[in-house]
Amino acid sequence: METSTWLAPMRGIALLATLLVVAPAAATNPAAPAVGGEWNFRVLLDGKEVGWHRYIVRGDGAATEVESRAQFDVRFLLLNAYTYRHTARERWHGACLDELESRTETNGRVEEVAAVAYDDAMVVDGPSGDARLSGCVMSFAYWDPRILRATRLLNSQTGELLPVSVAEQGTERVNVAGRNVVANRHRLSAPDLQIDLWYADGRWVALEAPTPGGRTLRYEL
Repeated sequence: METSTWLAPMRGIALLATLLVVAPAAATNPAAPAVGGEWNFRVLLDGKEVGWHRYIVRGDGAATEVESRAQFDVRFLLLNAYTYRHTARERWHGACLDELESRTETNGRVEEVAAVAYDDAMVVDGPSGDARLSGCVMSFAYWDPRILRATRLLNSQTGELLPVSVAEQGTERVNVAGRNVVANRHRLSAPDLQIDLWYADGRWVALEAPTPGGRTLRYEL
C-alpha cells in the first residue's frame, strides 16, 4: 500500500477533530443551561490511541468562556505520517457565540479563524473567506445542550456555517473512565459528516465518528 493512499483518509480526521473543539458537558434536556467544567479525552483511531483533547469551560450558561486544545499523531511504518494541533478560545452569551479565535496546524499547514458578533450578526474571517452571518450563531459546542436543537453550526477551522440535524439513537452502555455506564446516544449529521455523542447523567462521556476511508475516530474519558 502506498503511503499517499493510506494517508488519504487522514485528511478527513482534521475536519472531524476541529468540529470537536468546543465540547465539554451537556445535559440531555435541550432547554437546560450550559455548565462549566474540565474534560480530558483520549483519542482513538480504530481502537489505537493517537492523541488527546482537553477542554475547559467557565461560566453558568449566561456568560461562558471555552478553551480547548488537541494533539494527534498518527504513525505509519515507524513514521509520523499525520500530525494535528488545534487551539481555540470562545466567548458566549447564552446560546449565542460572541467571539472565536482558533488556530489549526495539520501536517504543517496552518489555518486560522476569527469571529466577532456585532449587533445582530457575526463577522467571520477564515480560510473560506470573509462572511457576515445573521442571527444567533453556534459553533459545534456540545457542552451546551441547546446544540441538540441546532439547524446550523459554525466550523471553527474553516469559518463555514454548516446545516446540521440531530437524531436520538436510544440508550447504550459505554465505558467511562473504566466504568460501564448507561448513556443516551445522539447522532449529529452535516454534509459529509456524522458524529455520534453519548451523554450519561447529563454529562457528555463519549464520541465516535467515521472518517473517509472507513476508519473510526473515538473520544473516551
